[in-house]
Amino acid sequence: MLLSTTSTLEGHPIRNYLGLVSGEAILGANVFRDFFAGIRDIIGGRSGSYEKVLRKAKESAIEDMVEAAKDLGANAVVGIDFDYETIQIKEGGDMLMVTVTGTAVLTG
Repeated sequence: MLLSTTSTLEGHPIRNYLGLVSGEAILGANVFRDFFAGIRDIIGGRSGSYEKVLRKAKESAIEDMVEAAKDLGANAVVGIDFDYETIQIKEGGDMLMVTVTGTAVLTG
């Protein structure tokens, strides 16, 4: 599956636009990681635990989008866009939501 944030794929002419596809992932962040990430933010530096959670959510959302594209018979997704949000749960802390969208296409 070819994936691109651009609207075209050089060397792969688009024959058919099959529709919008998306993938979502919502992951919880551990309370202890939240606490230590907050300390690191105050002191400075990168929060490796959050980066790892963010990477996992992004990969999961991409996998969901690719499956949706395959279901439409696509061999590529163009115009991919990522959106990141945090959702606050009253007593459960923060959740991280990653949404990825694109257009499923058939190239050839």
